[in-house]
Amino acid sequence: MMMVKARYENNVLKPLEKLDLTEGDVVEIEIVKSNADRLVGLLKDIDIDSVDLQHAARDIWVRKVVSD
Repeated sequence: MMMVKARYENNVLKPLEKLDLTEGDVVEIEIVKSNADRLVGLLKDIDIDSVDLQHAARDIWVRKVVSD
């Protein structure tokens, strides 16, 4: 079993690292939202007149997670 982070773009999950798979392999996927998405969910209820703050917080978190 391996744990892999992926980004969802254009209706496709794109792994953020090389996978040790052969073309045609069938895999099972468990979807767990990143902490960045959870953070944005918490910020949406704060009375701030800026969606930009939510996006900035998410971008900062994603950059940190991806660089680790």
